[in-house]
Amino acid sequence: MGAKRWGGTLYELAPAEASAYHWQMGEEECAVVVAGTPTLRTGDGERVLQPWDCAWFVRGPAGAHGFRNDTDVPVRVVMFSTVSDPELVVYPDDDKIGVIAGWTDENVETVRGWVEPA
Repeated sequence: MGAKRWGGTLYELAPAEASAYHWQMGEEECAVVVAGTPTLRTGDGERVLQPWDCAWFVRGPAGAHGFRNDTDVPVRVVMFSTVSDPELVVYPDDDKIGVIAGWTDENVETVRGWVEPA
């Protein structure tokens, strides 16, 4: 197809499971609910999504988000994103910043780790 700066991953959350609340420095994301009714948390609050609902997340703190499964069945969400390498991911609830670099270049060793917030 030729696209090199897009990615996608299918996530499944079991009942009572949640993804970490976070935002990206370099990537924008789009979530598409494919099964179940996850609760989406953003800086504006929480809302329950339905199958085929979409949500967009910009770069930076305004795009902070996380999903939670408050139901008794698994939920599935596909996340599409631009690709940023290197990338920093901020986890405000945990006061952590994750870094990953080199993962798009097979000739470079991938570097992963945590950096201290300023």
